[in-house]
Amino acid sequence: MQIKNLSKNFDGTPAVANIDLNIYQGELFTILGGSGCGKSTLLRMLAGFETPSAGQIIIDGKDMSGIPAYDRPVNMMFQSYAVFPHMTVAQNISYGLKKDGVEKFQIETRVNEMLELVQLSELGKRKPHQLSGGQRQRVALARALIKKPKVLLLDEPLAALDRKLREQTQFELMNLQYELGITFVVVTHDQEEAMTLSSRVAVMNEGRFIQIGTPSQVYESPNNKFVADFFGTINFFNATVQNANQDSKVLCATLEKTGTKLDAKFDGNIHAGDQITIAVRPEKISITKNNPEGQNLTITKGVVEDLAYYGNRSIYRIRSQSGRIIQVSAQNFTRSEQLALEWDDEVYLSWNSSCNVVLTE
Repeated sequence: MQIKNLSKNFDGTPAVANIDLNIYQGELFTILGGSGCGKSTLLRMLAGFETPSAGQIIIDGKDMSGIPAYDRPVNMMFQSYAVFPHMTVAQNISYGLKKDGVEKFQIETRVNEMLELVQLSELGKRKPHQLSGGQRQRVALARALIKKPKVLLLDEPLAALDRKLREQTQFELMNLQYELGITFVVVTHDQEEAMTLSSRVAVMNEGRFIQIGTPSQVYESPNNKFVADFFGTINFFNATVQNANQDSKVLCATLEKTGTKLDAKFDGNIHAGDQITIAVRPEKISITKNNPEGQNLTITKGVVEDLAYYGNRSIYRIRSQSGRIIQVSAQNFTRSEQLALEWDDEVYLSWNSSCNVVLTE
């Protein structure tokens, strides 16, 4: 699928602005963004439910301009699932084939294949109200896949599921997509879902793609503060560059107020005296009662202001010497193993210089 200079305006206000994108055959591509960023409008244009104000959508080498939704080689699965309550599971799944006039024996064969694929072989005669939320989601998925679309569009497909079922279904969706080899385009506002599902993810804001890459690329190397903050939790530090080696692309900077020195790798054009932002993920930071020793460490002191136990990890909010709150995520590796920390304890925070991400925007 190719998207070329695609735009959509509503009453002169751009909802999608000059989008360019190539999505590869068999890829599970996720569009991640907050409410009102334009992601659902983009998906509806791909499906044929909205007409672009400008630009092209090319699917399997064919320009989709003027081609209605029912003639496009795509199908769409909505957040609400929209399964027909008066039909059985099998009837729901077969609906599209019956509308196309496919012969009865072929329909039965394809429905049985789909039921097996989504692990509902024993439930074909049940009505939707007799199913769990996860099972209804699989019925909707099977119905969307039975016509073998080139591209399956999924609009917040797991939003209606509880957390545990959503995590389980993410893996089922990935395995299903891999087995079928169909291109999936998923729209979501859930960062963890985007990281779990995607071969690539596009972060969208105000109708534009801000960054496109693998989940690890976007998480570990965000290209600006918006992406860093939106794609997971992160700490920001204001800093002044003391020197920047243009050959090794390593800079030395001091943090605002505390004067703490740190090193970091950088891209682009940065010089001594520049004001920059250093970003560090909470899980990259170690928290100890004693002053740690080690090379290439950034070390700062603070006081425990809040703490929360989540079972597999604990979250600490530390007020640093500068007055800034720093969030730390510490894994609880063994049973009952927790740092013996209480509110108002003085602690040291440390992290390796390789964890510093330099942001200039």
